[in-house]
Amino acid sequence: MKLIIGNRAFSSWSLRGWLAAKQSGLPFDTELVPMDTPEWLSGEAKREMPSGTVPVLWDHGTPVWDSMAILLWLADKGGHDRFWPRELPARALCYAMVAEMHSGFAPLRAGCPMNLKERFPDFAPTPEITANVTRIAALWREARDNFGSASDLPWLFGAFSAADVMFAPVVTRIDTYGLPVPPETRAYVDAILAHPWMAEWIALARAETFPFARYLVPGGIPA
Repeated sequence: MKLIIGNRAFSSWSLRGWLAAKQSGLPFDTELVPMDTPEWLSGEAKREMPSGTVPVLWDHGTPVWDSMAILLWLADKGGHDRFWPRELPARALCYAMVAEMHSGFAPLRAGCPMNLKERFPDFAPTPEITANVTRIAALWREARDNFGSASDLPWLFGAFSAADVMFAPVVTRIDTYGLPVPPETRAYVDAILAHPWMAEWIALARAETFPFARYLVPGGIPA
């Protein structure tokens, strides 16, 4: 399999697709296509992207695009127990959380784009961003309190799951923009950032030298 991703420093959906591929346990290669380049903007770099976006998984000639579709495809191939809790009430909550993350939290996404190269400790969140973060923290607490806290592992449902994959970019946003969260939420943020897969991705992201002006304006503040 081949997973096509965009800039690691800024492409939150690429991160989700890559984490899903790692979680599957299946072998895959990664191809990075720099975004915001003349080739990207002209469409020349998107010949293997059916939707014109990243990530895209090519599995022996079959394209799968969109991070959610990639996650579901890999669960079919690698085993659903790698991605979803076995207990049905836990699985129901995990399904719902993943779906809400996939379709929601627009103010947080727009106001705090993923940026693994900078930190903005003086960032002032809008009420809408704060409401998003409050909702996310409540979801994480519900998962941990009801289905994860009996485990010695720090993940939302005990074992690392699709929920951890889908919320990983949110973790980076909380960290990058210094968004205020309760101590138990911050503990989960720190645990995700310390995960070996995340450490690998972040190190590669910080080593990137591709220009990506769309997210930055003079002074380094997110646009």
